Amino acid sequence: MGEKSVKDFLQSILHRLQRVFDIDVLGTRLAGLLENLLVAFFIMAAFYLLWRTVQLVMRFTLRNRKFDATTVIFIETIIKYGLFIMALVQALDSAGIKTSAVIASLGIAGLTIGFAAKDALSNIISGILIFLDRPFVIGDLVEIEGSYGRVERITLRSTRIVTADGKMLAVPNTEVINKIVASYTNFPHLRIDIDVTVGVNEDIERVRRILLAIIKSDTDYMADPPPKVVVTALNDYNVALAFQVWLKDETRHIKKRYELREKVYNALTLEEVDMPFETISLNPVNISLSVQKSEGGLPEKI
Repeated sequence: MGEKSVKDFLQSILHRLQRVFDIDVLGTRLAGLLENLLVAFFIMAAFYLLWRTVQLVMRFTLRNRKFDATTVIFIETIIKYGLFIMALVQALDSAGIKTSAVIASLGIAGLTIGFAAKDALSNIISGILIFLDRPFVIGDLVEIEGSYGRVERITLRSTRIVTADGKMLAVPNTEVINKIVASYTNFPHLRIDIDVTVGVNEDIERVRRILLAIIKSDTDYMADPPPKVVVTALNDYNVALAFQVWLKDETRHIKKRYELREKVYNALTLEEVDMPFETISLNPVNISLSVQKSEGGLPEKI
C-alpha cells in the first residue's frame, strides 16, 4: 500500500469519526433518545395510574360481594403483573426497542432461562395451587414444619407468616405445598389439652371434679362437646391425665392454654393433690459377713 493510499485510508476513517461525533448528529440522537425515554416513562406512569384505579374499583367491588382477602389479593396480583407486562412492552416499543426481537431472543435462550429460574417458576405454580386448594387463607393460624404464626399474605413467590413473637417468615410456596401444614383456625373450634400427673394413690374421680370446676363458669369454653379428664398413662410413679376442653374462639388458644395450665396447677395445689415426678429412692441395706476358720486355721470361703 502506497503512501497516498494510506493517507486516503486515514482520511476516510477521520471523516467517518467526524460524522459520528458531529455535534449536530449527537444532539439529534440524544434528543431522540430523550424523547423516547420520556414517552416510555409517561406510558409506565399511565399504566401505574390505571392499575391504582383498577385496584380501588376491584377492591370495592369484590369486598362488597363478600370475597375473602385471599381471593382479592390473588386477583390483584394477576392483574398487576398483567398490566405491568403490557406497560413494559409498550414502553420498550416507544423507546425504539423491538419487542419482537427481544421475544425471539428469549425463545432461543428459553431453555437456559427455564433452568436458571426453575425455583422461581415452581414457587409461582405452587402459589396458584395454594390459592386453588386453599389449605389456609389470610388470617389463619398455621404451623408449617414447626413454624407457627398468622398468615399475613400469600404472594406468587412465598407465604408470609407473622410469628407469635412478631417475626415475619417468608416461606417459599414450594415448601408450603410439599410440607405438612397444621391449621388452628380452619375449623370453627379447637380443643386444647392440659397434661398433668398425680400420685398413684390419688382419687382420680376427685381430681376430675377439681379440674372440671375450674372452667364451670368460664364462657370461653364450650359445653358441647363437654370438657373431659382422661387417663393417658399408668406410670411407675404417677398417673398421667389429660384435661381436654374446647374453645369457642380458636384464635385465643395460646393465651387460654397458658392461663388454664396455671389454673390447673393452683387448683391442685390448693386441694393438696399429690403431683409427683419420677424419682428413684435408695434405701441403705446392711450386709453382715461371718467368717469361719477351717481346721487348718485358714478362713473358709462363704
